[in-house]
Amino acid sequence: MAYVSPNFPTKKALKEAVKTGQIVMVFAPGIGSVPLNGTEYVEGPHYPKPHSWYAEVKIVNGIVKSVK
Repeated sequence: MAYVSPNFPTKKALKEAVKTGQIVMVFAPGIGSVPLNGTEYVEGPHYPKPHSWYAEVKIVNGIVKSVK
């Protein structure tokens, strides 16, 4: 599973950020790289807080463009 940066407390906050054009990137610690283009599954918020949301994101040139 991967995460997004910045760290959003809710999926709603992630969706709003992407909708308003904020640059959101995906990373996967310990797993390696994520694709620059395509679909990835992310979760949040980051450790040490418990994960409380999960999302499918579309990535274009390394930046999240949509959230499901």
